[in-house]
Amino acid sequence: MINLPKLTDLDVSNKKVLVRADLDIDVTETYRLEALLPTLKYLSSKSSKIILIGHRGRPDGKVVEEFKMKPVENELRKIASGIPFEILENLRLDPGEEANDLEYAKNLALLGDVYVNEAFGNSHRDHASIVGLPKLLPHAAGLRFVEEVNNLSKVFDNPKRPVLFIVGGVKKDKLDYIDNIKSIADKILVGGRLPAYLQDTGYLILDTKIIIANLLPDKEDITINSMIKFEEEIAKAGTIVLTGPMGKYEDPGHRQGTVRIFKATANSKALKIAGGGDTELAISLLELRGQFDWISVGGGAMLEFLAKRTLPGIEALLH
Repeated sequence: MINLPKLTDLDVSNKKVLVRADLDIDVTETYRLEALLPTLKYLSSKSSKIILIGHRGRPDGKVVEEFKMKPVENELRKIASGIPFEILENLRLDPGEEANDLEYAKNLALLGDVYVNEAFGNSHRDHASIVGLPKLLPHAAGLRFVEEVNNLSKVFDNPKRPVLFIVGGVKKDKLDYIDNIKSIADKILVGGRLPAYLQDTGYLILDTKIIIANLLPDKEDITINSMIKFEEEIAKAGTIVLTGPMGKYEDPGHRQGTVRIFKATANSKALKIAGGGDTELAISLLELRGQFDWISVGGGAMLEFLAKRTLPGIEALLH
């Protein structure tokens, strides 16, 4: 078990608290903002001055109007009604953030007395606000961050077997985690657009642990035969990790794979963990939220944590 420094053990009373938050959202996606509430309420109860920091999109160190923070701030003010806070402008508008520049981190540190990481979904990144700031200020993990680590650790700490990973969506970098996931998974199901990427590169996984879905000709959903195979594996599982839809679920004509696989998972008696933006949106669309044991704010961060059992943001808090 990872023994993270906890917010409740940090002296934050009447202090200026820099809270690194997961703010990289479309304003219609409020799940990551709602996940901030326990930490914001706690800090407010201690009369802390809350200064939220985070990023939106990939402005590449330049000022880009569409990636400014105001829409996110407006949405959070509705959700965190009555809690005073301020949000700094998008950190990635400065190249120092992604470069993990020490001087940039020092300038950020001047704004606060203590640092809290409540950005689990971005803690797989070696960026100044994730790994630089904890070196410069007294620090702790946020309330939600600790819950993320504790719940996700159930997948590799004496899990109920078989352990099944269902990996879908459109982000090709998820394939990079598969080799590491194999060490804890009994079976890995690969759907979404990922089978097409494997086919395009001519890369064939010859591993009995891995089942790669066949796709429809337009590559926007998995085939009926693949749905049946996936459902058979879900029925046997003791622990399920779900990340990524099976197709273009936003389009009702390509939703069947996501509906069947997500509902089969939700109805399973296994420990059920899900993560990632599109995964959460699909779960909400299908009204399945209450049937999962844990829904992580991280997609890539969740997979990296499960594969490596740590993250750069966790290591920074521990040292």
